[in-house]
Amino acid sequence: MKIDARVFESLVADYQQRVDTVLDQWLPPADVNPVRLHRAMRYAVLAPGKRVRPILVYATAATLGLDLERVDGAACAVEIIHAYSLIHDDLPAMDDDDLRRGRPTCHREFDEATAILAGDALQALAFYIISHDPDMIADASARLRMIENLSLFSGSRGMAGGQAIDLAAVGKTLNIAELETMHIHKTGALIRTCIQLAALSTARLSEQRFTALDSYAKCIGLSFQVQDDILDVTGDTATLGKTQGADSAHDKPTFPSIIGLEASLEKARELHQKALQALSIFGEEADILRYISAWFVERKN
Repeated sequence: MKIDARVFESLVADYQQRVDTVLDQWLPPADVNPVRLHRAMRYAVLAPGKRVRPILVYATAATLGLDLERVDGAACAVEIIHAYSLIHDDLPAMDDDDLRRGRPTCHREFDEATAILAGDALQALAFYIISHDPDMIADASARLRMIENLSLFSGSRGMAGGQAIDLAAVGKTLNIAELETMHIHKTGALIRTCIQLAALSTARLSEQRFTALDSYAKCIGLSFQVQDDILDVTGDTATLGKTQGADSAHDKPTFPSIIGLEASLEKARELHQKALQALSIFGEEADILRYISAWFVERKN
């Protein structure tokens, strides 16, 4: 399929609808005990959102010619991990945010204890899905590698470690290399996982193509965060769905605060070009991934 802007928008909408349907099936029903915990889990995961990470899973699968049923579990798992991380990031002990995806944060809608437990339960659910989804790849070693990658990039050497670095950096001056290291862990690691989980769902992918996809993922993982930092300066709360200027208010180091807004815009463009270069060994089948890279640096929320 040849990808243009109209086709891309249609595919994104289809992927968003698809993962929302599957997420609803995997999440515990809201009327099953413990009811308050399950309501909080569903509130956090099913809140309106871009579903960037599942879109990446599905787009990579489409690039590799995989049936989407094969990666439904992976798409759900990464979105659930992302949702759990947002619940915990928003807590008073972390970023102390009141607004997420245009709604009160989980701990504001429920309470802190319930929010913490919801995050804990969601993390466990993500790994349950990867280990139990019957439609995923039958090869046990490949499924085990998926679990390995998701756990590694969610933990202290990935997303959780990046958040720890972020908290320790408040009020401090970082250089650009230190800032990039923080975001490669905090945001980029889970984005890499999305690409890798889809790539591991096929047994016929060459090492060269796997490496190319991983290089692409590293570039867009950082460009996504650069654009987030830019939007914290240039966006507005209504469009962002979260409090504009929160990073500045918390005295957090960002790309605009270290290298300036114009240099940050140029940084995002450079990362986009590197992402496209990484995909050079692919043909038109990877156009959707190319569009996603452009989307990351052009988005307004």
